[in-house]
Amino acid sequence: MPTPYLRVDTARLRSNITRVAELATASGVSLRPHAKTHKCAEIARLQLAAGAVGLTVATIGEAEAFVDHGVEDVFIAYPLWLTAEAARRLRDVADRADLAIGVDSAEAAARAGALLGDSGVAVLVEVDCGQHRSGVLPGGAGSVGTAAVEAGLPVRGLFTFPGHSYAPDALVSAADDEARALRSAVASFRAAELEPDVVSGGSTPSLAHAHTDVLTELRPGVYAFGDAQQWELGTTTPDEIALACVATVVSHAGGRLVLDAGSKALGADRAAYASGWGRLPAYPEARVVQFSEHHAVVDLAGADLPALGSRVDVVPNHVCNAVNLAEVLWADGEAWPVVARGRNS
Repeated sequence: MPTPYLRVDTARLRSNITRVAELATASGVSLRPHAKTHKCAEIARLQLAAGAVGLTVATIGEAEAFVDHGVEDVFIAYPLWLTAEAARRLRDVADRADLAIGVDSAEAAARAGALLGDSGVAVLVEVDCGQHRSGVLPGGAGSVGTAAVEAGLPVRGLFTFPGHSYAPDALVSAADDEARALRSAVASFRAAELEPDVVSGGSTPSLAHAHTDVLTELRPGVYAFGDAQQWELGTTTPDEIALACVATVVSHAGGRLVLDAGSKALGADRAAYASGWGRLPAYPEARVVQFSEHHAVVDLAGADLPALGSRVDVVPNHVCNAVNLAEVLWADGEAWPVVARGRNS
């Protein structure tokens, strides 16, 4: 195999999928993994076989890709502002699978109702629990739900995303924020004479701290693979990480390790708390200190340089971005297509 390429450790992948499925079962909640992490039909099938009730996706295109490959239940977990063409695509998906979408305003709900009519597409109202990206404030959830009902849409419940859990000191507090916001949103729904069948949330960093007395459904994504961000947050260990980029040592210039895997293979994300542009499991003290499109420069922290032409594994900071750059994932020598790659709309 020419490098760089993404390799999946299937034993670790299966272990991660089983562990979180068992956690959800033991907690009495449903699991709906976020498939934007892997974008791969083979991995979706493993998650569904382990007990997931369906998939979470990010876009209509991702929903189309997974339904094309036999998935029967998908939730687009973002507030959509629909066009006639988007509504046509949603109707096509809904003809083949159970489909729900997110809304976070009365205006978006009314527009969705006008365009989707009797399509059967359900909605969940998104609540802002502290990330401040999208979502209605918890006390306004009932009014958005009412607008959706008045627009003729089936209202399934509530969802949120504790995205502010991606910080070393926020794993617990973000889960607490999530529970507090959802409790308030449930009260707002009930004050509007709406009963949420689904109260959905969760993220990989906050998963161990999720309030499953409030939540009925968890939607983590990165847990299937793990990545360098999760390693540095302490929510995974190097021996649990199931995806790495295989790279070749192309230079020892400056006494450092130079690899043929840059941002076009690993993705360019680097969180504020990240100590580099990726991590090397075989060299846990090493850091990727310089990064360009096709090269990574690694400070090995005093370790001996591996030989020119040898290969090393690099764990990307954000696995979702790395996967979206690859056409296939190599799993035990088998090519697993990234079927939802680039399906960004």
